[in-house]
Amino acid sequence: QVQLVESGGGLVQPGGSLRLSCAASGFTFSIYTMTWYRQAPGKERELVATITVSFPSTNYADSVKGRFTISRDNAKNMVYLQMNSLKPDDTAVYYCNARRYNVDYWGQGTQVTVSS
Repeated sequence: QVQLVESGGGLVQPGGSLRLSCAASGFTFSIYTMTWYRQAPGKERELVATITVSFPSTNYADSVKGRFTISRDNAKNMVYLQMNSLKPDDTAVYYCNARRYNVDYWGQGTQVTVSS
């Protein structure tokens, strides 16, 4: 049974940091590209950061470059999103995604709220 379980969300003040985690199980994690998406109220889901299988390489949305860092630990079947210098515009539900060719797995999401 495939599972992606996000954790680490919460309420943080502007300028603060959070580290999101995504625990994967039920599939061969190491061969899947992993991506964090987010969806704010009334907005479409958007890509935040991706980490590939090879090397691996990373890619970020312009809005988070220099503030967020995605990483993976294939030995633990985990992917992380370190979020620094958080802004109110980062408030959203953050989702973990695993993709390989036409196969897509999604987590249930974790809420991140940036507010004073």
